[in-house]
Amino acid sequence: MVEGKDKKGERKYEKILSFFLYCLMVLTLTGCGGSSGDDISTYTYSSELDIKNLDSSDADDQCPLRAIHAVIDGLMKTDKKGNITYGIAKSEEVSEDGLVHTYKLRKDVRWDNGDLVTAHDFVYAWQRIFKKKGSYYMFADGIASIQGAQELSDKIDVGEELTDDDLNSMGVKALDGYTLEVKTTVRVSFLDELLAFPPFYPINEKFAEKQGSKYGKSAKTILGNGAFKMINLEPGSVAEFKKNENYYDQKHVKLQRLVMKLVQEPKVAAQAFEAGETDYAPINSDLVDKYKEYDSFKQVYDGFLFYISINFKNEDLANLNVRKAISYAINRKVLCENVLKDGSQVVKGFIPSGLATSSCGVDFRKDSGDFTSYDKAQAQDLLDEGLKELGKSEITLRITYGTDESPMDVFSTYLQNALSKLDGIKVEMVATTKQDRIYNKQKNGDFDLAVTRWGPDYGDPTTYLTIALSTNSNNYGKWSNSEYD
Repeated sequence: MVEGKDKKGERKYEKILSFFLYCLMVLTLTGCGGSSGDDISTYTYSSELDIKNLDSSDADDQCPLRAIHAVIDGLMKTDKKGNITYGIAKSEEVSEDGLVHTYKLRKDVRWDNGDLVTAHDFVYAWQRIFKKKGSYYMFADGIASIQGAQELSDKIDVGEELTDDDLNSMGVKALDGYTLEVKTTVRVSFLDELLAFPPFYPINEKFAEKQGSKYGKSAKTILGNGAFKMINLEPGSVAEFKKNENYYDQKHVKLQRLVMKLVQEPKVAAQAFEAGETDYAPINSDLVDKYKEYDSFKQVYDGFLFYISINFKNEDLANLNVRKAISYAINRKVLCENVLKDGSQVVKGFIPSGLATSSCGVDFRKDSGDFTSYDKAQAQDLLDEGLKELGKSEITLRITYGTDESPMDVFSTYLQNALSKLDGIKVEMVATTKQDRIYNKQKNGDFDLAVTRWGPDYGDPTTYLTIALSTNSNNYGKWSNSEYD
């Protein structure tokens, strides 16, 4: 983004919006301003989220993933138009059946400690994902479908410890220092897109093993090979980067410094933007009316699906009619247009429009039909039937949300009001932080309804659909269906 002034002499604002999906809602607004005037050597932007660490086996949210992307390159990467292109890989050969991918690596890519990046760095990083029990589901069937990855996942899921032989059985091999072979169980059309995603990035084994559990948790314990070097990380405050002068593709790096201001509330971020302290500021629904008249104010799909995570271990929510009642009670159009007012869109299913099309050019959402609608009377009828089946006159449901996740608070309040209009539901609000919501409450099953979101990792419906697999570690609600699996 480049700083600019509109005809009123005001800084331009650009609003980035995310998909409004399934049961829920919206997204972020962003501004483009000028912390450095006409000099764009430093780019500063605000994030409402924090950086837990820069370990690609563990990072699971937009802000840390962006930070990892800034300091480490993978086999593939995106160009300035968002197209997949070669990164550390310089060429790729694919077998006729589409199951064997052979990547030739560049020989001029170095880690910040001077070591050359080799094929072994990828093998180590991918096996480490399973050893650390991180985002291993990304490698299994339905996503990357790497040979042997599903078997490793199954062993982890039943509590088995993986041996070296187990790890070496996975279909990733260093044929030599600069040749990486990747075998899949099926043809994966989006494999190259996956390889541009941080869980598939390389890690320097010597450095990571030396750091142990501290790897990726500070500027001193992360080793990069990418466009920037991290020079400072203060969780909850700021992350700072400088240009990597030894980066193999540095001619395309225009910035000298990159600064992320962490855990900033939208109002604070907007104030910092107006003061010229940042170049990019996410804003929320409350600030839309203030900035929407700016000539450069735009709405752009950010790709996030907002939805309700349901705890199926709760006997009340295990009742299908109760769940249907909750869905019919939500007027998504009113929520988007009158409550959020930030351009969020109603989506008729768990896959948003614009994500993927068929070989005939038909959007997946249109091809799959509609699955949501609003009908308060029907919601009440369904709830009455559900309560009858449960043998209860009333149920109490907790709505858990993070106050540091705009606009979760707005949506949660709407949801509370919508459900409270039904006779037979009592609602309790559980306000917490995003980290506590996910890693304590949801992970441990201590929730009823949790307001959450998911951003697509790649352009295929499975990026959302695999969340509901019974073996997926992100399936906190424990929904399980063998036919779906």
